[in-house]
Amino acid sequence: MALRKILIQGDSALEKVCRPVEKFDRKLHWLLDDLKETLEESGGVGLAAPQVGILRRAVIVVNDQEQMIELINPEIICQEGEQDGWEGCLSVPNQYGWVTRPNFVTVRAQDRKGNFFEVSGEDMVARCFCHELEHLDGHLFVEHTDKLYTVEELEAMEAEGEES
Repeated sequence: MALRKILIQGDSALEKVCRPVEKFDRKLHWLLDDLKETLEESGGVGLAAPQVGILRRAVIVVNDQEQMIELINPEIICQEGEQDGWEGCLSVPNQYGWVTRPNFVTVRAQDRKGNFFEVSGEDMVARCFCHELEHLDGHLFVEHTDKLYTVEELEAMEAEGEES
């Protein structure tokens, strides 16, 4: 396993549509292991292959039990409700935006051996599913927000709210 460099907004690889994974081989397993290690090191809750420069439909998402879920060729097959919340991205460091997402999402994907499965999540996990799958089509969360905020700006807004 190896840590991979996370690409930053402006890199053209983040704007490309990824190709489906067709070979479920050792090379894919290495990629998934590297994505997990890179995600763990970064402290994030999701990472997509294009964020490390690999244009394949593969993502890792951390669920409510702190388990890393491998999703190969994922697609959202059900979404319900709506939630608003702050969202950030490892490819847009130290910037956050207020984004509306579904509150419940079910994803159909393949595992590292090519077996199909479905997984559902709500709240933060649903948000993460949507966010990471958008990377596979060349999109970033910044397309869903009118303004980006720094950590300092968020903390200042939170402090103002507590004083009111």
